[in-house]
Amino acid sequence: MEKLDACIRNHDKEIEKMCNFHHQGFVDAITELLKVRTDAEKLKVQVTDTNRRFQDAGKEVIVQTEDIIRCRIQQRNITMVVEKLQLCLPVLEMYSKLKEQMSAKRYYSALKTMEQLENVFFPRVSQYRFCQLMIENLPKLREDIKEISMSDLKDFLESIRKHSDKIGETAMKQAQQQKTFSVVLQKQNNIKFGKNVYINDRIPEERNEVELKYGFEEEDENEEEVLTVQDLVDFSPVYRCLHIHSVLGDEETFENYYRKQRKKQARLVLQPQSNMHETVDGYRRYFTQIVGFFVVEDHILHVTQGLVTRAYTDELWNMALSKIIAVLRAHSSYCTDPDLVLELKNLIVIFADTLQGYGFPVNRLFDLLFEIRDQYNETLLKKWAGVFRDIFEEDNYSPIPIVNEEEYKVVISKFPFQDPDLEKQSFPKKFPMSQSVPHIYIQVKEFIYASLKFSESLHRSSTEIDDMLRKSTNLLLTRTLSSCLLNLIRKPHIGLTELVQIIINTTHLEQACKYLEDFITNITNISQETVHTTRLYGLSTFKDARHAAEGEIYTKLNQKIDEFVQLADYDWTMSEPDGRASGYLMDLINFLRSIFQVFTHLPGKVAQTACMSACQHLSTSLMQMLLDNELKQISMGAVQQFNLDVIQCELFASSEPVPGFQGDTLQLAFIDLRQLLDLFMVWDWSTYLADYGQPASKYLRVNPNTALTLLEKMKDTSKKNNIFAQFRKNDRDKQKLIETVVKQLRSLVNGMSQHT
Repeated sequence: MEKLDACIRNHDKEIEKMCNFHHQGFVDAITELLKVRTDAEKLKVQVTDTNRRFQDAGKEVIVQTEDIIRCRIQQRNITMVVEKLQLCLPVLEMYSKLKEQMSAKRYYSALKTMEQLENVFFPRVSQYRFCQLMIENLPKLREDIKEISMSDLKDFLESIRKHSDKIGETAMKQAQQQKTFSVVLQKQNNIKFGKNVYINDRIPEERNEVELKYGFEEEDENEEEVLTVQDLVDFSPVYRCLHIHSVLGDEETFENYYRKQRKKQARLVLQPQSNMHETVDGYRRYFTQIVGFFVVEDHILHVTQGLVTRAYTDELWNMALSKIIAVLRAHSSYCTDPDLVLELKNLIVIFADTLQGYGFPVNRLFDLLFEIRDQYNETLLKKWAGVFRDIFEEDNYSPIPIVNEEEYKVVISKFPFQDPDLEKQSFPKKFPMSQSVPHIYIQVKEFIYASLKFSESLHRSSTEIDDMLRKSTNLLLTRTLSSCLLNLIRKPHIGLTELVQIIINTTHLEQACKYLEDFITNITNISQETVHTTRLYGLSTFKDARHAAEGEIYTKLNQKIDEFVQLADYDWTMSEPDGRASGYLMDLINFLRSIFQVFTHLPGKVAQTACMSACQHLSTSLMQMLLDNELKQISMGAVQQFNLDVIQCELFASSEPVPGFQGDTLQLAFIDLRQLLDLFMVWDWSTYLADYGQPASKYLRVNPNTALTLLEKMKDTSKKNNIFAQFRKNDRDKQKLIETVVKQLRSLVNGMSQHT
């Protein structure tokens, strides 16, 4: 503060010095001003006078000036008008541009022009009448644009409805080409790394290629350009309509309308034709339309914002998928041609792969394919049933003759037959099986190939494919082939020779089952030692067929014996025998010898059982012939003749027509007849009656009722033929003996009945 006070004092001193320095000048100025006042008054008078003269002289100038002012006002008005016109001209030009855009159908640009007019140009000239007219006309133009855009949208929807199949066909072609490329690439990789898709088991060359034929006709095989959905469909109406409604603020209404119309079209697309199942073209047209529909929706989803959403497309796809599965399940059930079912499967696979490429879930379609696979197997089984029947009809049921090495190799190439003994034999020689065996084996392999075709492209593991092939092959063996064999065995024209050959054939087919298992293993690369690997049921299948054939052999052999026995023409009242066996019986024995010679190719037990069954049936038939109720009388000569026939039967049994019998086992088939005839031949009734019921009885197998029946027939014959019996003592004694034995036998039979 002291420094400040000192500074102030210094400034005051400076001011005081300044004032003292200029004071004299100020005094001089005042003095000069006083001198000037007189001159100023004189100047005022002169100025006033000069002003008056100027006023008088400027009256004309004023008049000219007013004219100039009026001109200036006019110029200003003109300038203002020009400015207003310049302000209105852009509005008029924009409105004219709007009209041109409307005429050129550039509606989105027209809406943008309207928006610019309303926001920029109209506020500048809103006070003018023409502007009001324009403003009032804009809503009508907007409605016109909305109606026109909706009309274009309707035309677009109608167009894509008509061209959906073309869009879908193109999309499915692209998916097919991509998948084929992937398969070829994978195969090249497998070859590169040493992985065999099919191991050689005489698999035809064409089988080594994965076939993906879906029946699409290529318009230009050399066409390199890849068509897209944009190339096939003009989406501009949708874009324009969407933009127009977006500008109009009515986007939600447009979205609802579009979705509603597309849902209607989806229902129409999903509606199948009534005869769709008759040809593959019907299925292809159905699939391409659906693919085209959803390809368009997927494109709309990705190129527009909010018109369709993922949730909307998923909902639409789920609805469509349920309908598609129901339609395919219903129509595929009418398919009886396996080729058509296979083509349908291929179409479903490429259909599913195509839509999966667009992000739609298709697992349910592959689940449906497993249902169709079962139906495909059923159609295959029906087809192969016809194939097997034709093979059996064309077979001659004779061993395959071969005259040279070439023919031998041809048969071996078709059927895996191994027999060192046959290989050592010189030509000509014969395979034990007939022609149907290699044909059946080849057809089973063809069935496996056909079944494999369906398993391809199902995105399943090799283990699952292996299981499918084995199960379907088991069905072929246990149901189809077994049924065909049983039907064949029961056919009337199949004789004993054919039945023998059928048994031999089934034996070799059963042995070939292991080669079929190896064949499936080579295809799928799944080892048979795998825990869950299904085995083929060939053993039980062919064993059942053999048992049926064996039973049929026994039946037909007995029927043949019956035919010979029916030829018997005994004179039951003859007095003396012919001295030789009956002709029918010798023919029967010769037939049995020849047929049992054929049986040497059968398993030993089968031939022995057939031989024993034939002898037992012959013995039973001969016994029934003696005891026939229609045979009322029989002479001793007839019994002796009948005994000669039985002796021939016993000689045949002892000649061992089929090797393997122990001792006199086969002769025991005639033991009942032999003991009965011995009883009547030696007339040893006392021994029979005395030993009856004893385990060591000589006539243990003679039933008293049987002996009584035959004895009564002989008694009646004695009465009729021996008219003079009362005159011959021997005849009278014999007649009394017969009556006595008859009484004793009756009492024995009655006693047995009471005991029972």
